[in-house]
Amino acid sequence: MLTKKDVMNFVRSNKGFFLLLAIIYGTACNKQKTVTAVLPTSDNITMLNVAYGTDPQQIMDIYLPAGRTADTTKVVLLIHGGGWIEGDKTDYDIPGFRSLFPTYAIFNINYRLGNETTKVNPFPAQEQDIKAAVQFIYDHRAAYSISENWCYLGGSAGGHLALLQAYKYTTPIRPKIVVDYYGPTDLVDLYNYNATSAFFQPLIYFMLGGTPASNPSMYTSSSPMTYVNASCPKTIILQGALDSTVPYMESQRLHDTLTTLGVTNKYVLYPNQGHGFTGADALDSYYQIDTFMMANMPNH
Repeated sequence: MLTKKDVMNFVRSNKGFFLLLAIIYGTACNKQKTVTAVLPTSDNITMLNVAYGTDPQQIMDIYLPAGRTADTTKVVLLIHGGGWIEGDKTDYDIPGFRSLFPTYAIFNINYRLGNETTKVNPFPAQEQDIKAAVQFIYDHRAAYSISENWCYLGGSAGGHLALLQAYKYTTPIRPKIVVDYYGPTDLVDLYNYNATSAFFQPLIYFMLGGTPASNPSMYTSSSPMTYVNASCPKTIILQGALDSTVPYMESQRLHDTLTTLGVTNKYVLYPNQGHGFTGADALDSYYQIDTFMMANMPNH
């Protein structure tokens, strides 16, 4: 386990996704776009901007550790935030993640972003993209030499998409763990909570194709809470009590529901944090994840 000397603070961006900063590890860089055979397992391999679809935004970066095997190498999928309309996979500091999880294969995903001005890529485009990315990785799992012990990790909109994918879909694979940084869980509640916002409520209106009253099926089908059941993956939820974008009550409700159903979960509420973490709490959130992963990821 790394010490605090090995890990710098998480830092927030202005749209609710975070960076993890740590010591830099060297990697071998491989910019292949497709994989047709088993990749060498003796070295670290990096493949940038690998297409999992036909849209230019449907790309991912892949980081494979040396010494990996299909039996033991665990997987982390990173899903960036940005209100579903901005953000990029480069918002995550991958050298930091590789130093923190050196034996994991990391897949850092971009997805189609909504644009309220041009009216492109409303829901469920983002959900469909995460599902397609998961299918792509799963279909190439033999080439990558990765196991079926997966974790989805996302912040803000990325947290929402991580939860939605993990809870809604059981095929082709279901993750063992979901890490949710202040992701919306109930989009009706999110719409109502932002009733006085000149930015967020119109954004939600566009992304969901109307109001909860005018398009209820889209709000229901796009909300992770809709799919919570006793078979959900183990979940760690990290939330700021002062969040003015995603109300902490959504995370509290998710925690309470999972607990009632007997799903292993952990809810960490930071009293002095908003939508994005800074300072000692940001660092603590990493240790919370590390502890949860150690206890709950098979063969960690």
